[in-house]
Amino acid sequence: MLTLRDQVAVVTGASSGIGRAIAMGLAAEGAKLALVGRREEALAEVGRAALVAGVVAHSYAADLSVDTEIERIAEGVRRHFGGVDVLVHAAAVISTGRLEDASPQELDRQFATNVRAPYALTRALLPMVRSRRGQIVFINSWAGLNARGGAGQYAATKHALKAIADSLREEVNSEGLRVLSVFPGRTATRMQEAIHAIEGKEYLPERLQQPEDVAAMVVYALRLPRTTEVTEIRMRPLIKP
Repeated sequence: MLTLRDQVAVVTGASSGIGRAIAMGLAAEGAKLALVGRREEALAEVGRAALVAGVVAHSYAADLSVDTEIERIAEGVRRHFGGVDVLVHAAAVISTGRLEDASPQELDRQFATNVRAPYALTRALLPMVRSRRGQIVFINSWAGLNARGGAGQYAATKHALKAIADSLREEVNSEGLRVLSVFPGRTATRMQEAIHAIEGKEYLPERLQQPEDVAAMVVYALRLPRTTEVTEIRMRPLIKP
């Protein structure tokens, strides 16, 4: 297995949920962290936890739907770390509703965060990832594999994210870069709690998979020897409703 010690990992959505769990999982392996998210104080808390774990961490509070913010992150990472070994896209937003009720503006909002932002950030950081023969992870969703009624907009963005990852893999694989898509099912996060409320269902987080479960799989895949690659990981809660 490879070591991640002293590798530089950029993690979006790092202030909570799966993104936070992945960041802490990488910190436990000794990786240096570039933490990206909207909520400055929450990011700072994760950064402090990383420092306690003995690793360097810098926080970049930003709205990834704004191009100038992405440029600022790329410049900050270049200045603070000089390169990128691991890029994890875990930031996402969701809005539900039937097609006849869900507005095009809501589709635009989700597309900006779930598709355009990871596309633009990958493009901005790719030279640094390429220089270190790095790895890129897209945290997708089961919605990126199977679109269900009432979540067409979200599913459309996740299908698009899968297409970006698949295409990118074909473009950079010959250079030794690895691109992984992870498709978690329902995971005990604040987003999932909100979805349960919309659906009118009781939220029982102990019956769902945990953010740390997803993080453990991501870290394991990143540590695999360079003789192999994992292109997709599909996960779901063991206990079904």
